[in-house]
Order: sequence, then structure tokens, then C-alpha cells
Amino acid sequence: MLDRNRQHQIAGPGHGQALSAELYYDGAQNYSPYGRDYSEQEEGFNPLRLLFYAVQYRWLIVTMAAAGLVAGVIITMMQTPKYQAITQLEVLVPSAKVFQDIEVVSENADARAFLTAREKLKSRALAQRVVFQLGLSEKPDFLFPTADFSLSNIFYRAFGISKSASIEEKTPEQREAIAIRRILNDLTVNLVTNTSLLSITFVDQKPKYASDIANQVAQSFIDQRLDQTSETSDLARQFIQEQVLQVKQKLQKSEEELVAYAKDAGITITGEEKSLIGSNIETLNTALAAAIQERLDAGRMVDQIDKGRGSSLGPVLESEGLQKITEKLSELTSQYQQKLGILKPGFPEMQQLQAQIKELQRLYENGVLNITDSLRQKYQEAQNKEADLKSKLAEMEMQQVIFNDKNIKYTILKREVDSNRSQYDSLIAKLNEVGVSSELKTQSAAIVDFAVPPSAPYSPRLAKNLAVALALFLALSASIIYIIELLNNTFTNPEQIEKELGLAMLGILPHVDDRELIASIADQKSGLSEAYRSLRTSLQFSGAEGAPRSLLVTSAEPSEGKSTTSFKLGQDFAALGARVLIVDGDLRKPNLHRLFGLDNTIGLSNLLTNTVRKEDLASIFRATKYPNVTVLTSGTIPPNPADLLSSPKMALIVTNLGKRFDLVIIDAPPVVGLSDAPILSRLAEGTLMVISTNQVTRKSAKTALKRLRAAGANVVGAAMSKFAVNKFDYNYAYKYMNYQYYDYGTSTPKIEGKVDDGADQPAYAKSPAFRRLVRRIRSRVGGFVDRAKSVS
Repeated sequence: MLDRNRQHQIAGPGHGQALSAELYYDGAQNYSPYGRDYSEQEEGFNPLRLLFYAVQYRWLIVTMAAAGLVAGVIITMMQTPKYQAITQLEVLVPSAKVFQDIEVVSENADARAFLTAREKLKSRALAQRVVFQLGLSEKPDFLFPTADFSLSNIFYRAFGISKSASIEEKTPEQREAIAIRRILNDLTVNLVTNTSLLSITFVDQKPKYASDIANQVAQSFIDQRLDQTSETSDLARQFIQEQVLQVKQKLQKSEEELVAYAKDAGITITGEEKSLIGSNIETLNTALAAAIQERLDAGRMVDQIDKGRGSSLGPVLESEGLQKITEKLSELTSQYQQKLGILKPGFPEMQQLQAQIKELQRLYENGVLNITDSLRQKYQEAQNKEADLKSKLAEMEMQQVIFNDKNIKYTILKREVDSNRSQYDSLIAKLNEVGVSSELKTQSAAIVDFAVPPSAPYSPRLAKNLAVALALFLALSASIIYIIELLNNTFTNPEQIEKELGLAMLGILPHVDDRELIASIADQKSGLSEAYRSLRTSLQFSGAEGAPRSLLVTSAEPSEGKSTTSFKLGQDFAALGARVLIVDGDLRKPNLHRLFGLDNTIGLSNLLTNTVRKEDLASIFRATKYPNVTVLTSGTIPPNPADLLSSPKMALIVTNLGKRFDLVIIDAPPVVGLSDAPILSRLAEGTLMVISTNQVTRKSAKTALKRLRAAGANVVGAAMSKFAVNKFDYNYAYKYMNYQYYDYGTSTPKIEGKVDDGADQPAYAKSPAFRRLVRRIRSRVGGFVDRAKSVS
């Protein structure tokens, strides 16, 4: 039995030195399941997996992207160029009075006014007005434009040819309807944010029409509002005139009733609209107040006189005669006092002065008495006047009471007259105001910016179309990739085998074109040979005591590379010095004898059926040109392969062969649909499943593995064949293998031939770089074919 200690001492074929530790690490680290926790692998979103899909389907993505760019250009050519013109209109929200006593209050930020204006701008009535103003119903190039999207546009745009339209077949009403519909469809009105501006946008195939219609829409909106205002003013004026006539008639009638009643009741109205009695009472009240004040003033002076203070009263002091007497008396008294120091009182001159003084005193007293008597008389007259006024006022008040009884109806009639007169004056003022406002015609909107004919088309935009088409085609490519991955239930990478089947990945065998397969097997420095040596190393570490003494190589379905694997493993183990027997256990469709270039006249089937002579028994086990490699071909194809393989003789043969050889490799038929492989798997110490990339379905592989384990097989692991190593896939190019490492020996020229040793095949004088290029091209084409087959 082969063990690890022996392998360290055996040199590999063609190397001339012991196998390096790197080879063991390559097998142990990359393919051995031991020491790896698959449950820790992330199952969630992995951005690198998206990169892997992008790289894996890069040609599909590039093709779809190129198709998207071409589609974007074609779509752009199929679209008719359109021009866009924009007019900005400012909506003036009214904040002035409509009538004197009716005020309309509107906030500047009232969105309803702007929304109303926007809907009016998009109304059919305004579009009809624009059609009439510009005469659009008579312009065939406006009524019948080129199709917005058509294949014919490519021809028209390429050669500059435009279609001619005729308006003869349409009636004026139909042409007007077409023009209105075109304006409504191509007109857009939007409110500029945080402003009172409306942006009026019109799109047309001709820049002149685009600017003219945008400007005319704004102007027609202003004219329409002015017409509506003028019409409203005329209606208001007519209504007010009718009201004025009605109120005037009521005023005249009420005034006539008031005058007639005043005449019948004897009510006299002064200029100030007061009755005569009321005026007299008011006059008497004024006069009585003055008389009372006069009586009070006179009474105070009489009180002073009665108290002996008459000489100190103002009238006395203000009297000029008394003032002169007082001055003369003062002068004489002064002289008398001066002469009294010289003359005696009895002296004649002194007596004469005394007589003059006495006479002046008498005159003064008489003057004061006269003034006081006049004041007493004035007091008496004031009393009499007051009494007379009070008597007359009482009489007038009695007349006023009688007048008030008559004035009740007069007041009612007068109030009606005043109300009618007020209404009449108000209506006259309103009529004058409406007349003035109708003449002013205040605008409710103003054009801020007029549209100008655009110099460049608004659409189509090549960059936009390319971006949209590219995005759509990339999305389509993503959908196609998703569907392919959904339908592709084959194995595309080693992780899937480990995850789905739970088998250790012992080796990954690169894909080689069928035309180069024999040459790659023969070349010990090729990537395929190096991969098989790595598989051999993994098998040496698959058990506690090294490689199994008997190894069954099988697959789920045919053509997965199990015969080639048996062939190469036998050579590689023999290169380590082990005695290897390769048994072709496929008694239905044998292939191993072709790989060794032998005939298949006798073999395993003959041994099992005892149809071989004793002298030919030794010739059944055929030596090959490879040292230490012996082959037991399948022999004659029997009618009952399963019965032969399940016979006790087959178990005895395998047991005996295991004692004679260090390693027995059995090339078994596929598992699915046959019972041969499960039968043979019970006889071998270990079973190796060969699973081809993008070929065998996951369900088929699971079924095959389930059948093997149900039969008691010891499945040591799996080998993934036909794997495209040269593809730039991140998850495998860096994690599992290195293509340059497998190709490390291709720097030296080598001779390749048809047969296994290349002796009979002529050499190709080609450089290694050219061969690698050809190999990659063939590999990519073959990978595409394999994917197509797997999807189908």
C-alpha cells in the first residue's frame, strides 16, 4: 500500500528530483476538506460574486452594451428633431378695491390664482384663439408634421427629404380641430417655484412655430383677460344704471309725500330742516339764559348797596363826574390842611374852603345815590324780563308738544327720503367709478421674457438616448444572465460541488480541446498533466494510511473524463514506483484500450465468464510502455454486465489483484441509469467521482452520489474535469489554481503528436505564445458551446 512516507522518497517522472513540499501544500490547502469550515462561508450578498458574473459573462455584457449603443443611435435617427421655446408670464394678483365698499383681498402667495391661470393657459378656448391669431389652420406643415418616431425618419434625416402634406382633404372645422389638438398636446405650463411666474413651453418640429406659438399663448391670455374685464364692467354699468332709475323714482315719490304731509299738518321747515317752533324755543332758551345772567349780576350789585358799599361799586368808581368831584374835593381838603397851620378855622378864608368842601361832599353823595338807584332799577327790569321769557318759553313748549305728535309721521317720511337720497348718491358714485375703470383696462398679467426661435433641437438627445438604451440593454443582459444561471443547474465551480454534494475537492482538471487532449496527456509539463499530479497527491492524503489499495473512478453521466482520469492516475502513481493495475470495468462501452493503443479481444469479461484458455490467462494482464503500469481491458462485451460484476468471482478477482499490485484503478461506467458502478464501488476501498464542468446536472450528480453511498461505497472525494482554467474568473483563478503555474513548463519547446508518446506525430514549429493564444481562443469557444449545451 502506498503511504506518505514512501512518497517522500520517490521521485516524480520527468522531474529528476523529489517532489517539493509546495506540491503537497497545493493539494492539501486547496483541495483537502480537512481543516476547512464550510459553514462559515457567507451565504448573503457578495459584491465580488457580482464581479465574477460580470467577468464570466463579459462577452454577453459587451455585446449587449454595443447593441444598446447601436440601438440608441438608431432610435435617435428614427426620432424627428423638435425645438423648444419658453415664454415667461407674470401673473399679477389684484389687491385694489373693486367698489368703494367692496374690497377684494388677495395674498401674493395665493396658489389658487396661479393654478387657475395655468389651467386657463391650457384651455381649449385659448388654444382656439391662438389658432385664429396665427392662422395655423391654413398651414399644412403645422397641421401635418413628420411622424415623431418612424423608420422613414432615418431616410428623411439622411437625405434631407421632407414629406409634403395637403390640406385640401380636410374641412376648415377639421383643420381647426387638428391645430387646436396639436397646441394642447405640445403645450406645457409650469409654475416657477417661489415666484409668481408661469413658464409657457411649446415644442414643435420648426423653431419658428415653437417661439411664435409660445409668445402668442401668453399674449392671447392677456387679451382674453382684458376682454373679460371689459365685458364685466359693461354689465356692471348697465346694472347700476337700472338701479339708479329705480331709486330716483322712489326718492321723488317719498319727497312728494313728505312735503304734502308737512303742508297738511302745518309744519314749517327752516333751511336747516328744523321746525319753526323748535327754532323759537331754541331762541327763547338763549334769551332766557342771558336774562337770568343779567338778573344775577344786577342782584349782586343791589346786595352791595344794601350793605352800604355802594360807593365801592364799579359803576360808581367808573363815573367820570364823580371822579372829578373826588379830585376837586381832595384838592380843597389839601389846601385847607395846609392853611390850617397858619390860619385859624374861623378865619373867613378858612370858612370859605370849608363851605366848598361841604358842597362837593353833598354833590358826591347825590351822584352815588343816583347811580345806586339806577342799579336797583336795572335789577327790577332784569327780574321782569326773566319772568316774561319763562312765560313765553312755557307757551312754546306746549306748542312743541303738540308739534311732536304731528312730527312722528313726518320723521318717518323724512327718514325714507334720507335713505332714498343716500342710495341714489351711492349708486351715482359707483356708476362714475365703473365708467372710469372700464376705460382704464388694467392688465392682470405681463410677459416677462419673450420666446426666441431656438437654434438647436430640444430632442432627440443622442447622449440621453444612448444612456437609456445602454441601461435597458444592460438590464436585459442582467436578466439573461439571471435566467441562464437559473436554468443552468450544472456545476460551474468547485465551491458548488463541495456545497451541494458535501465532497472534498481533490483535484481540478483544466479543460483541453479534444484536438490537443492526447498531446496534453503525453506532455508531462502541460497544465493538464500537472493537474493530474495534483489529484494524485490529494489521493495520497485522502486516507489515514495514504491512497486506497483499490480505487474506483466513476462519474454520474458519460463523457465526463473518467477513463482519461484512470489513465493518467495510473501513469502518475506508477511514476512514484508503485505497481499499478488499471482495470476497464466498463463492460458496456469500454474506452481504456484505445487510450493505451491496445486491442480488446480478451479481458475482464472473459475472465469472469471463464471463456479464456489457461495458456492465455497470463496475456490478459498486459504490460504497457509505461513502467509499472499494467492494463486489464474489458474484453468481449457481454449481454449481462451487471450479473458478471455482481458475481462472487469479481469480488475474488479484485481481492487477489489488490494483493499482487500496489494500486488497482477500476475505470467504471457512469452511475445514472446503470447498476455497474454501485456494484463495483462496494469492491473498492475508495471511490473517486469525476464531475465535469457545465455538463452534468446537479440533480444527476446528487442521485449518483446517493446511489453510491446506498451501495456502501467509500467516496473519498471528487475531481472536477473540463474546468476552464484560463478564464479570468476571480473566484477560481486566485482561490483554487493558477494557470501560469500549470503552464510553468511550456517555456521550452516540445514536440506533440497524435499518439500518447507523440512519436508518430509531426512537430509544429510554433512559438509558445502563439500556442497559448490558440488554446485560449479554442477554450473560449468551447466554453460557450458547453454553456449552450448545458442550458439546452
